[in-house]
Amino acid sequence: MNILFIGDIFGRPGRDLVRKGLRPLVNHYEVDFVVANVENVAGGFGITREIGDGLASDGIDVMTSGNHIWDKKEALDYVAAQPRLLRPANYPSGVPGRGAILGRTDDGRGVGVINLMGRVFMNPLDDPFGAALREIENFGGRTRVILVDFHAEATSEKIAMGWHLDGRVTAVIGTHTHVQTADERILPNGTAYITDVGMTGPHDSIIGTERAPALARFLTGMPSRFEPATGNPRLHGVVIAVDEATGNATAITRLDCTPEDLDRMDAETAIE
Repeated sequence: MNILFIGDIFGRPGRDLVRKGLRPLVNHYEVDFVVANVENVAGGFGITREIGDGLASDGIDVMTSGNHIWDKKEALDYVAAQPRLLRPANYPSGVPGRGAILGRTDDGRGVGVINLMGRVFMNPLDDPFGAALREIENFGGRTRVILVDFHAEATSEKIAMGWHLDGRVTAVIGTHTHVQTADERILPNGTAYITDVGMTGPHDSIIGTERAPALARFLTGMPSRFEPATGNPRLHGVVIAVDEATGNATAITRLDCTPEDLDRMDAETAIE
């Protein structure tokens, strides 16, 4: 089995790139299941029902999120109504939505997905390490293939989660910083790991936003209105190869794709 995880989709540039590139990526890497972090898809902040349903129609099987999940008011109802959309599992009880799901490939194979959020330099939530073990237990042996999106700021906390879950899950994928790290690896007990998968969206930016307002805030300390940038769209992600019998990852491939890269994949697949 091959699982594609797409890094934080930022605004319209990110959505357009996913719409353009998802089919070529699925065909090129023979992908069976697609997960994407979508907490920034609506203008760089939050998600709407229309956008979320559109991404699901494009072929994303599970949508994960993080600290921006509530930025749009309608998300309160949408996250409760759309089973494919997760919010971090370590929110307190009573919060709308769910933090984990047992998804299915087109041919019925189970893939567990867990969404967690870190606590270092983030809003304080319940313990993500304990929440991870509870959600794994809740799958009740229905699948050996489990992917974790750990939405966190601190590199140390993400690495700690990787070691905490090594051998318990198929992959621990870091999100949130929008900066792709080059430390993808298979941990000793079979868990694929990367500290941050990166951002799908405009990379001639400051983590997705126009540079001038973000710079002004750093230079003056005064508030400024952030808008999504548009330049240099790139799709960041990873493809994880999985041994379904054990749930272990056998390979993790880091993706940094331009629109031209996606066009080439599309053309090569058409020739084949």
